[in-house]
Amino acid sequence: MYIEFLLDTFRNNAEADAIVWNDRIFNYQWLRQRTLEWIERIAAEEIAEGAVVALEADFSPNAVALFLALIDRGAVLVPLTSSVAAKRDEFMTVAECEVSIQIDEQDNVAITKLPVRATHQLYAALRELRHPGLVLFSSGSTGRSKGAVHDMVPLLEKFKVARRRLRAISFLLYDHIGGVNTMLYNLSNGGCLVTVRDRSPDHVLRMVERYAVELLPTSPTFINLMILSEAYRRHDISSLRTVTYGTEPMPESTLKRFHQLFPAIILQQTYGLSELGILRSKSKSSDSLWVKVGGEGFETRIVNGILQIKAQSAMLGYLNADSPFTEDGWFNTGDEVEADGEYIRILGRRSEIINVGGEKVYPAEVESVIQEFENVGEVTVYGEKNPITGQIVCAKITPREAVEDDQRKEYIARLKRFCRERLQSYKVPVKVAIVENNQYSSRFKKIRANA
Repeated sequence: MYIEFLLDTFRNNAEADAIVWNDRIFNYQWLRQRTLEWIERIAAEEIAEGAVVALEADFSPNAVALFLALIDRGAVLVPLTSSVAAKRDEFMTVAECEVSIQIDEQDNVAITKLPVRATHQLYAALRELRHPGLVLFSSGSTGRSKGAVHDMVPLLEKFKVARRRLRAISFLLYDHIGGVNTMLYNLSNGGCLVTVRDRSPDHVLRMVERYAVELLPTSPTFINLMILSEAYRRHDISSLRTVTYGTEPMPESTLKRFHQLFPAIILQQTYGLSELGILRSKSKSSDSLWVKVGGEGFETRIVNGILQIKAQSAMLGYLNADSPFTEDGWFNTGDEVEADGEYIRILGRRSEIINVGGEKVYPAEVESVIQEFENVGEVTVYGEKNPITGQIVCAKITPREAVEDDQRKEYIARLKRFCRERLQSYKVPVKVAIVENNQYSSRFKKIRANA
């Protein structure tokens, strides 16, 4: 039984809060019993060991129990949320889903057998081992979405080590490696998973206050929105001990502003990828972008300025792309980094770096400066082709308060002067566009493609 260690934890914490959903609290006794019921139901439905099962849901009591029951069955899970609705059919086809389990907003479950036979060689490898699997699709924000196939056995291994019991918000999504990590960390330590459907700053912080949440795993984009909205003034978040952030580079100005506002909250950078899992991390300090990453089962090295990682929990491969691993098993993350002893500073994806006449410009550095300018809500910096310099720096800005058409030219001129006083000339945006739309995805990650 692959989840026996979890069921033992559930039994030992029977009366403790396990899940908060729709303002209802479910304890570990309930979760253990529900998981065992789903194990029986899955067998009765004749969902075979090794079957590829799409689990279309968000965090809910049945979604959590079914996730665990399917692992126990030895199935291959393909979690999908409404955030990927536009790609749902594509993902189902790529993953060769043989069963669809849909869980609606009332936590009702519908099971449908599909006329598909999954024959991918990666599934054959899992079936030969008789191991459960997990398929996670990348967001595709910088290209085609890829389906990463994991063996669940090594992924589960790190959760067998007892760590701190926490009350945490399930902010990162059910079909995201960070969301899976948050769920399994909390359940394996007898913690409480506080679920949220609405991921706006006000709602999230309201849940922090109502359920004395200690841990908020999130993204730099959400942290910026939380500061701009001043939602923290409307809710008591004194229970919050730690905020972790990852998924994208953090603008240094946002980091320092958060630390000034909340000096007692530990701000910790995390690092993980759909292909590898989540590494253990330790920030040099709450207001520092330098971080130490690794931990049990992970090795790191830097090759030509790019971080490479070897992981025991690495995926078996992609369903729809060639293997990204080197011959000796290292994964090229594509993240350019600086090193200072054991610590690294993530500069950004090499594919997103802007090359101006041979000089490198890291979007996060320019975004950090612009974020300090007056009346800036969101900013995305990107490169555009130029026949003379190769590329030029461009910026899209969503102001906090509307800038009238007759004021935009002056606003942009003042912004460029502000940047020239703080950045080298080649880093100053040549083109600036003022936009009204949000610049982040449903995963609260900055949208850079086709900026």
